[in-house]
Amino acid sequence: MNTYLVVGAGPIGSAVARQLAERNDGADHVIVATRSGSGPVGANIERIHLDATDEAAVKQAAAGTAAIFNCVNPPYTRWSQDWPPIAHSLLAAAIASGAVLATCSNLYAYGPSAQPVTTDLPLAALGTKGQVRARMWSDALAAHESGDARVVEVRGSDYLGPDVESHMGERVVPRVLAGKKVSVVGSPDQPHSWTYSEDMAATLIAAADSPSAWGRAWHSPVNQPRTQAEVVSDMATALGTSNVAVKGLPKPMLSAAGVFVPMIRELKETLYQFEAPFVIDDRETREILGLEPTPWGEIIDAHVRNYRDPGETDAADALLRGAAR
Repeated sequence: MNTYLVVGAGPIGSAVARQLAERNDGADHVIVATRSGSGPVGANIERIHLDATDEAAVKQAAAGTAAIFNCVNPPYTRWSQDWPPIAHSLLAAAIASGAVLATCSNLYAYGPSAQPVTTDLPLAALGTKGQVRARMWSDALAAHESGDARVVEVRGSDYLGPDVESHMGERVVPRVLAGKKVSVVGSPDQPHSWTYSEDMAATLIAAADSPSAWGRAWHSPVNQPRTQAEVVSDMATALGTSNVAVKGLPKPMLSAAGVFVPMIRELKETLYQFEAPFVIDDRETREILGLEPTPWGEIIDAHVRNYRDPGETDAADALLRGAAR
């Protein structure tokens, strides 16, 4: 029996915990650590309260574990403040315990780059969030190369899947369900790779399990790129609606919304991902780790399954809704 520590219980952390708990006939022990003590429920899942910035507490929780999964998701507007102490604590715990540190990451660290996006591209982000992610990986990799830690990182694109927060999430799906016009950030007609939350979790587990995978980054496997307009059309088909119009959200409207909601203002840093083709190269994950993406139709079905019409939650959302009409 192995014990695993999953830090974070958002869509990815919860998926990692469930997949770990369900394999090996449920013989493994999975610890899910969050500040609130929340997380998925299972016979072999233990939920604990943990402040991921508390190095001593993280070391204690990680003692005796085979792997630590970093699935933390700090507030989008606080990455520069929150990520450094969290990353430091988790890396220190991996060094102290000998556990593999498997980090859930994204593509921000590359910055605007050549296409398709490969894992050997330089981490040349110009924005703060991308630079934070690049520093996290460089610190972890340095510890690995010095022999102090065993680390691996899996990078994904924008998520689809149950309960994920994404460009195709709660602002879009309810409108598709209602057959209303949809506005999207950037161009609706540029090809884009999309990552399924369950595929991301499976890749994290496979990478943590395989010593030959350590010391480098991997891309979660993805299906063929789909434009935002195509994703909306696919969701409409799954929801039994049709002829949903899609248009790009004008930049002045995006700026106006950002006045009210800092998170929307933060989107400007990665807007390039939706203004031109943004495609992942996942061949190494398929060929070396032997992973394939979940079929596209199954991803769309899972993504739309739990949605309902939200209310007018804030002024920025009202602006965005107005832009879609």
